[in-house]
Formats: sequence, structure tokens, C-alpha cells
Amino acid sequence: YVMLLTLSPYTPTYRDRVSPPGVMIRPYLNGFTIAFNVSQPSTWQPYVDSMQHFLAAYDDKVQEEKNIECVSGQYFIQGGNESEEKKACQFKRSLLQNCSGIEDPTFGYSKGQPCILLKMNRIIGYRPGAGVPVSVDCKVQKGNESDLRSVDFYPGNGTFDLMYYPYYGKFTHVNYTSPLVAMHFTDVKKNYLVHIQCSLNGKGIINNVNSDRFLGRIIFTLSIGK
Repeated sequence: YVMLLTLSPYTPTYRDRVSPPGVMIRPYLNGFTIAFNVSQPSTWQPYVDSMQHFLAAYDDKVQEEKNIECVSGQYFIQGGNESEEKKACQFKRSLLQNCSGIEDPTFGYSKGQPCILLKMNRIIGYRPGAGVPVSVDCKVQKGNESDLRSVDFYPGNGTFDLMYYPYYGKFTHVNYTSPLVAMHFTDVKKNYLVHIQCSLNGKGIINNVNSDRFLGRIIFTLSIGK
């Protein structure tokens, strides 16, 4: 009991060896296979609904009301007592451009060009990339490389801006919304199972541990029927 009293509810006691981040995708409904037929809206509408629900917290007006504009390209380090509430940087869904659901409320699913969102797991105090933004790339995990002919990344060139780090924990960083990278699969082989691996790239990132499919990378399957 005495030892428990020495622990802080705000930050881990030891942070000298912070593990590199894992990643997750949205939409995530029934495993890591995203399968639908363009001509059958009932097959892709659940993915669209999931995306709209997830991005509600990223609505531009919500972000403008709750969070602040930050300086891009540098860590947002906040001092003061560890129990003080921390400010959070705005991440507006409009930054996701063609994958924001604003211009195209179906996120490309109605056209057979689905958007998938990638987010890093939150790690208190972690500063990814050692001063250089972490980027994302995607490739065919197994099969013919030509099965995946084109992917667009948003925002910008598919990076996680440094200004969203470090994260200070749920008790003090109450309005924090994790930055996202949107992957717009604009040209994928149709009527075929395409196994895709999307990875983080940057200093300190680990993405090649075969026993952990979520550490610095994620593997999923796209099956897009006509």
C-alpha cells in the first residue's frame, strides 16, 4: 500500500525505455478483411458508418472549440505541474482531404476506392521520429506488387506531425485526439484478395518483428468486387 502511494496517476514511474508504437486501422468491424461490392451499397455502408462515427470527434468545429492551433514541425512540450491540464493541438478532419468524408461522404467506397485511416497507439511521453516526422507507406504483403497500383496519403505526404507529441495521458490531456494518416486506395485489383502491409517509418520505429503484426505496421486484406 505504501508503494502504491508513491505512484503517480499521471505519468509512468519509469520512462527510460519507451517501447515503439503499435498501429491500428479504421474502419475496424469484423477483423482485418475489408470486403465489399461496389454495386451493392449494403456491403460497404457499414464501413462508411464506422468512419463517420469515428471522425465525429475530428469535425472542424469540434476541434476549433476544444483545441488550439499549434506550430507545425516541432514537438509541443508543455511544462508545469504534472497534474495540470494540458492543451491539445487541433487535428481537423478536413486535413484528410479526399478521405475526410466531407466532399465524398462514402469515403470512396461507392467508387471502389476505399479510404482507410491509420493511427499510432498512444504512449505517454513518447516523441516519435527523434525530431523527424514518422511517415507511412503501403505495399503488397504477399502476392503480385501490381495488385496495388496507387495509394494516396493524407495529410500531405502521409506523416504524423511532431506537434501532436508528446502525449501526456488521459487524466491531463483530456481533449487530445490522436493524429491520423489516411490511405486512399485509388487503384487496387478488383475481384481479388489483396494482402496489404502499411508500415511506419522513422528513427526508433520497429516494423519488422514477425511475431507482432501490429508493432510499427499492420497487415490487412482488401477485397473489392464490382
